[in-house]
Amino acid sequence: MSETARPLLSREQQYQTIIAPLVTEKATALSEKNQVVFRVPLSATKPEIKAAVEGLFGVKVLAVNTLVVKGKTKRFRGRPGQRSDWKKAMVQLAEGQSIDLTTGLA
Repeated sequence: MSETARPLLSREQQYQTIIAPLVTEKATALSEKNQVVFRVPLSATKPEIKAAVEGLFGVKVLAVNTLVVKGKTKRFRGRPGQRSDWKKAMVQLAEGQSIDLTTGLA
């Protein structure tokens, strides 16, 4: 993909593309490999996720891997229910770059 074909996202669209960082044992282990994990909307594409992370955090993204986490079947007051599906994005950062998840975005 050429540099000019990257989708231009407004600041608001960038914030809507990156819903939240995922802080789990697996995500923390990936940080040693220079990767960060985010929760993103089901409609988000890899180029949009890349543009949003680069725009919000000011880092160089090498690759984006996504997967859809299927919702679990749970019971609520004895009746079966279904949790919503959601999308997870694993973002590979360039060497020497990092994102500090402990500080908020202002």
